[in-house]
Formats: sequence, structure tokens, C-alpha cells
Amino acid sequence: MSLDTSRRRGSASAVQSPERPTARSRPPAVPVRLRSALVLTAASAAGLMMLCWPLLLRAPESGRVDPPFLFLALLPLVIVVVLVEFSEGGMDARVLAILGVLSAVNAVLRGLGAGTAGIELVFFLLILAGRVFGPGFGFVLGCTSLFASALMTAGVGPWLPFQMLLSAWIGMGAGLLPRRLTGRAEIAVLVVYGIVAAYAFGILMNLSSWPFTLGIVVPGHEGTLSYVAGAPLAENLERFAVYTLLTSTASWDTGRAITTSIALVVLGPAILTTLRRASRRSVVTRTG
Repeated sequence: MSLDTSRRRGSASAVQSPERPTARSRPPAVPVRLRSALVLTAASAAGLMMLCWPLLLRAPESGRVDPPFLFLALLPLVIVVVLVEFSEGGMDARVLAILGVLSAVNAVLRGLGAGTAGIELVFFLLILAGRVFGPGFGFVLGCTSLFASALMTAGVGPWLPFQMLLSAWIGMGAGLLPRRLTGRAEIAVLVVYGIVAAYAFGILMNLSSWPFTLGIVVPGHEGTLSYVAGAPLAENLERFAVYTLLTSTASWDTGRAITTSIALVVLGPAILTTLRRASRRSVVTRTG
């Protein structure tokens, strides 16, 4: 009788154990297939070129320099192509619900600070969600969060596609961090990542708008911080470094980095636990 009972208990435990995957083996909320990875890589390369276009522009012989508006207008299309590719990869109703809730929360958080004095609350939740749900989910959440917040704060403009792409990269990068980290080590790595992401966001946004802010000039007519089309790369980089340090890096970007770090340290552990509980339930629903 005891042997039969032990066999029944063993068989019952064997059936129940595979139902709940561990944090390391849990599949991502938004699967990134080979085709999706290739599309994402190509789109990221194109987006990086559009962000860094001032460094690629050359002054024509006529002396007239116009920004590549047609080239920049392709960025929203690139983002749409990536989002469509991810949606075809499979997002069930529960994952979509989580995405909608986090996008709405992020939009509200961004509206509370709106970047005033460097107070930016949108990135810490984006980093935590990307960490838990994976790079594909982080990329999509970065796009939807910034788009929703722009609609709420009347922040729709030519800068929005760049903000969406950069935020998508931040969420995706958080999902690509080493998975074995736990506890304080995990929070420490997320804080360092958040600081780097805060400064990178500001620098790349400044680079994309630098020529529009001070104007595009040709060699022989340059100002102290102006973008000089056709000038040597090192010279333009030096001008840009001074420009971004004075206008953004030493103030807004530093405030963003501090705000993100404090939020990750204070709220990170509790939010990670909540998001992982939601992630387990969504995975069980999809695999069950």
C-alpha cells in the first residue's frame, strides 16, 4: 500500500512540475524569431543612420545645404514595419493586456514629469519591463509608451519617431542584459544601464536636431557651435560635444539619469516581483 501511494505521489509531482517554468527558462512574452531579428537589425541600422545624419551629410558645390527630409520621413515607416513583424510573431490577449497597461502607466508617468528639470519617470518602468518580458516586449513597449505619452501631452512632432526608436532600444537593451543576475547585483546592473541609457538618449536626440537648432552652414561661414556640412568628422564631433554638454548633458540628461537611478533602487525590487508574477501567469496561459 505504501509503495503504491508513493508511486501516485511521484507521478502527480512529475505532472505538476513542468507547468510553471523558471525565470531562466521562461520564453519571452514577444517571441523574436530569426526573421524578426533580421528585420529589427536592419531597422536599427537604418534608424541609427537617420539619427546620425549630420555626420553623414556632405556640402554640395553650390553651397546650399538642405536637411534630408525625405530620408528622415522614412523613420516612422521603419518603426511600423518592425511592430508589424513582432505582432505577427504572436502576442496573445494577456500579453497585449499587459502591454496596454504598462503603456498607459508609462504615459501617465511621463506626463507627471515631462522632463522638467530632468525629472523623467518613463525610463525606469521601461527598463524593468524589458528586463522581465524580454527584448521584443521592451522594444514594442518603448514605441507604444512614447506614442501614448505624446498624445496625452500634445508632444507630437518631428522628434517623436526618434524618441520612440530610442526608447524602443532602451527597452530592448534591458531585455538583453544577463539573465543570471539576481538581488542587489541585478538592481546595480539595471542602475548602471539606466544611467548609460539616460545619457545616450539625450546625446542621440541632440545629434538628430543639432543642425536644425543652430542652422546648417558651409565651410568658411561656421559659428562656434554650428554644424558645418562637409567639415572633417573630428571637427564636427568636437563642436557637437561642446553643444550637447552646454545644452543638455550637464543638466537635463544628468537629471534624467538621477531620477531613473533613484526609481530603480527604490521601486525596482517590488515592481520586478510584480512583473515576474504577471509574466508567469501569461506564460502558463500560453503554454497550458
